[in-house]
Order: sequence, then C-alpha cells, then structure tokens
Amino acid sequence: MKNTQASLPSTELVLTCARAAIDKKANHSLIYEVGKLGAFTDYFLITSGASDRQVRAIADAIHRLGREKGMGHPKMEGFDEGRWVLIDFGSVVIHVFHDDIREFYDLESLWTDAPRLGIPAEYYASQGATSAASSSSSSSRA
Repeated sequence: MKNTQASLPSTELVLTCARAAIDKKANHSLIYEVGKLGAFTDYFLITSGASDRQVRAIADAIHRLGREKGMGHPKMEGFDEGRWVLIDFGSVVIHVFHDDIREFYDLESLWTDAPRLGIPAEYYASQGATSAASSSSSSSRA
C-alpha cells in the first residue's frame, strides 16, 4: 500500500468512495488498480457528472466521507470550477469529471493495462436496473 493518510485499507477506501459517488448519481464509475503497474497510488477511481453542480456534489460527498471516516482532509483540486476535481487520499486518487471533460481527456485510455476492481452491483440499487446492468457488464474483476 502506498503512503496514505487514510486509516482504511486502500481497497475498502476506494469502494467506499465509489459508493459515495454513485449515491450522488455519478456516471460510469471505474476503479483501476494502478499500483500493480508501479504508479504512485494503489487505485484510481474515475467517475463523472452531467453538470458542474453534480461534479461538485460528488466531490463534496467523497471529501465529507473522508472526514467522517477519520481520514483527515484529503487534498482536493478543481472544486470551484466543477469541471475536473482531483481528490487525493494518498493510496487512492479520485478523478471526478464533467462528462464532456472526461471524454476529452480520456484518462481510461492511459490505464488500459491496469486491472479493474469491480464495483458491487448493489451500489447501483438506488439508480435503477439500467445503471446496474451497464456497470456490471463494464466491471471485469472483483
């Protein structure tokens, strides 16, 4: 595990952050195990929202969750603009994009060799069957 301020194991932390994002109706959340490729962190969570307001709501929920779980205050960049918010817990780095910005930068293409961590289907229960089905089919590993 990479150096971190979090008290949770990195796998539990990234899944907890994914759930917080999904609870705010985040779009197409993906978890990459980049630590296995020698990256500076264990996991990337990449997710997005349809508006600046939604991006900020997702980022705020994840940031608040960090404080509630006793992980201190993670570093956060880009919140005011609401286009691409980076949240750094040390062992987990979260990218919350506006949908258009996510498509433009296409970070996923940089990490095609990284194994993916599956997000449990029950995280999507509040979003309905369509989101759960699309996420389950895109998650390759648990």
